[in-house]
Amino acid sequence: MFAQNDNMFYFDRVALNIADLIEHAVDAVPDRVAVICGDRRVTFAELEARANRLAHHLAAHGVSRGSHVGVYAKNSIETVEAMIAAYKLRAVAVNVNYRYVHPELRHLFTDADLVALVHERQYADKVAGVLPETPKVKHVVVIDDGSGADYSGYGGVDYETALAEGSPDRDFGERSADDLYILYTGGTTGYPKGVLWRHEDIWRALGGGINFVTGEYVADEWTLSEQGKAGCLVRLPAAPLIHGAAQWAAFGALFTGSPVVFVPRFDAHDVWRAVQDHSVQVLTIVGDAMARPLIEAYAEGSYDASSLVAVSSHAALFSQSVKQEFLRTLPHVVITDAIGASESGFTGIGMVSKDADHSAGPRVSFGKDAVLLDELGRRVEPSAGAVGLIARRGHVPLGYYNDPEKSKTIFVELDGVRYVVPGDYARYEADGTVTLLGRGSQCVNTGGEKVYPEEVEGALKSHPDVFDALVFGIPDDRLGQRVAAVIEPRPGRPLDFPAIESHARAEIAGYKVPRTWWVADEIGRSPSGKPDYPWACRYAGEHEPAFGAKG
Repeated sequence: MFAQNDNMFYFDRVALNIADLIEHAVDAVPDRVAVICGDRRVTFAELEARANRLAHHLAAHGVSRGSHVGVYAKNSIETVEAMIAAYKLRAVAVNVNYRYVHPELRHLFTDADLVALVHERQYADKVAGVLPETPKVKHVVVIDDGSGADYSGYGGVDYETALAEGSPDRDFGERSADDLYILYTGGTTGYPKGVLWRHEDIWRALGGGINFVTGEYVADEWTLSEQGKAGCLVRLPAAPLIHGAAQWAAFGALFTGSPVVFVPRFDAHDVWRAVQDHSVQVLTIVGDAMARPLIEAYAEGSYDASSLVAVSSHAALFSQSVKQEFLRTLPHVVITDAIGASESGFTGIGMVSKDADHSAGPRVSFGKDAVLLDELGRRVEPSAGAVGLIARRGHVPLGYYNDPEKSKTIFVELDGVRYVVPGDYARYEADGTVTLLGRGSQCVNTGGEKVYPEEVEGALKSHPDVFDALVFGIPDDRLGQRVAAVIEPRPGRPLDFPAIESHARAEIAGYKVPRTWWVADEIGRSPSGKPDYPWACRYAGEHEPAFGAKG
């Protein structure tokens, strides 16, 4: 059965699928600009034709339904095209953090079962190092970023050459709302884990398939593209596309026919120049790590931000003091704070009011599917002062890819309803809102990046001069938290902190390496040998750091 819509024919079905939703926007506004990055831009029609070409090239090299394709690049038009190309084939695009070093890349390539990779040329040396250990990766496409790095040793295909070999036609088969989406995020040991979603579920949770204010579901797969015909908002996601916050800010915009502006790598002045040059209306950021440098850069420059109507923070601490500075500096702009996680999707949103309590954590109104549960999995009644773990039902992920045991730890069933419980605590307030209190685990959230102490401790203790170590987070004005460590040296070994730091950077990504260090004669642990993190925090409060950033 077919239906007609403005001379476009489509199957009478509901395929709430990322690729379908992109295609509907292309059909609605083909000549509108879709993506801008630097001095380059593509229309919706051009974006699709290029994504189709790459999809056909990948298909010719064995990528098909269910295949996993790594995308290892900074923000660019090609990054968006590569992700769309995978979804068009009913394959899965897998985000690869460009900060990762060899052990982390090896783990992700293996854990994610990658069969193909699209990467920027500047990472050729890292790719060359990891490919011999990840034999499932059979095909590599290389985006030329001007770095000149050599990728001939593993037979990478130049990106534009790959596009030239592929057809621009949209001649793919039907897709399904059950097609899979994976977002890799930090795991319990620090190694990345893939959160596995159905396309419909992630769209409902993060991509605009629900009205975040009213809680009403979008009626069908054409609603957003039809709305886009009437008008659009130019959006700039400032975070890297390796993060879900940026991916879904971008996809949500494209589904509605809205142009998306990127800066290749976060620089506060570059962001304001892009806002000014492209009349950006909606700016999405990740907490204070972006908000502080942005507001400082705005004060330093003479930027025109009159086009801006909204700034929204996702995925990390957006402190009240910084919010108030935004309101004072940009009084015409609406400031919002959204909470959620890769494992749960959107949980709640708050509108920032002038002169709010600076001591309070993020305060939001829950989405309709969010509740608080106690530690026994029972629902917490919404009375003022009641504290519990944030839980979300409805459209939630299937679990962690390749890790059923870990999946069991974040899902609970209550009265026959399945909830995802990522581990964040919150408190009900008298007005019905909730205040986010933070994660119950020892995870350090530094500028939106998750850092797990055990992984960093392992890297530190692999240095010959380090006997023991505990890693934890301490407050940081810009990053929300920064990584800190207490080290117990081996007897008779003087600590060379720059050498230890350099050693750690070879084992883990740079953002995970401690920035403030203490030295102790003996690390505090329980009788069973479990780490005593409260002891580490107390010790840090009572002693001056031995090395690194202070204050």
